[in-house]
Amino acid sequence: MDRLAGKVALISGGARGQGAAEGRLFVREGAAVVLGDVLDDEGKKVEAEIRANGGRATYVHLDVTRESDWQAAVATAVKAYGKLDILVNNAGVLLRAKIENTSEADWDRIMAINVKGVFLGTKHAIPAMRQAGGGSIVNISSTAGLVGSPGGTAAYTATKGAVRLFTKSTAIQHARDKIRCNSVHPGPIATDMIKDVLENAAAWEQRMRRLPMGRPGTVDEVAYGVLYLASDEASYVTGSELVIDGGTTAE
Repeated sequence: MDRLAGKVALISGGARGQGAAEGRLFVREGAAVVLGDVLDDEGKKVEAEIRANGGRATYVHLDVTRESDWQAAVATAVKAYGKLDILVNNAGVLLRAKIENTSEADWDRIMAINVKGVFLGTKHAIPAMRQAGGGSIVNISSTAGLVGSPGGTAAYTATKGAVRLFTKSTAIQHARDKIRCNSVHPGPIATDMIKDVLENAAAWEQRMRRLPMGRPGTVDEVAYGVLYLASDEASYVTGSELVIDGGTTAE
C-alpha cells in the first residue's frame, strides 16, 4: 500500500474511466493526486469519494488544449501538496472517420487534445519535477500508436504515434534531470471511448475474434501498469513502451 508513498501526481482526464481508476489506485498506494478534466461534476465526485475514504485528492478544471489551464493545474499540485512527482497524460479522444471523410476541424481537434495536450502537460510539469529532484511522466498512447489500423481511425492513430515518439524525445532530453518518461499502449479497454463498438454486437464479436485473449482489458489492468512506471520500481525505465493489449500486437 505504499508504492507511491510521499508522491504527488497530476492526472489529466481524471474524472472518469481510465484516469479515475489511476487516481484511486495512486491514492491507495500512498500518493496525493490532482485530477484534471473538463467534466467538472464527475471530477468533483471522484475527489469527494477519495476524500471520504481518507485519501488526498484535489479536482481542477483542466482543458488540456489551454496552456493557462496546465499552468494552474501544476501550480495547484505544488501549492496543495508541496511538489509534483508524477504526471499522467491520460486525457484523449477517439475519432472514427475515413481519411477522406475527416474534416479539417475534426483533425485539428483530435490533434489538439491528444498531442498538444501531452506537450503542454509535459512542458509545465518539467520545471516542477526538476525542482522536486526528478519525476516520472507516463503518457497514455495506444496500440494504435504502434501499428496501423484498417478501420476509420487514421487521425487517432496519427496522434498516438506522435505521443509515442514525443515520449522518447522527452526521455532522452530530461534523463539527466532525473525525469523519466514512458508510454503505455493499451489495446481494447472497456471504457466509454469504445462505447459505440461495445454496443454493436456484431462489430464487437468481430473485434474479439482478432484478440488472442478473447476479451477486452479493464481500466484497473492498465492502471497497474501506469502505477509501475510512476513508481520508483521503474527507476531505470525511461523511453520505453509498455503494451497492455491482451496479445493484440503479438500477431
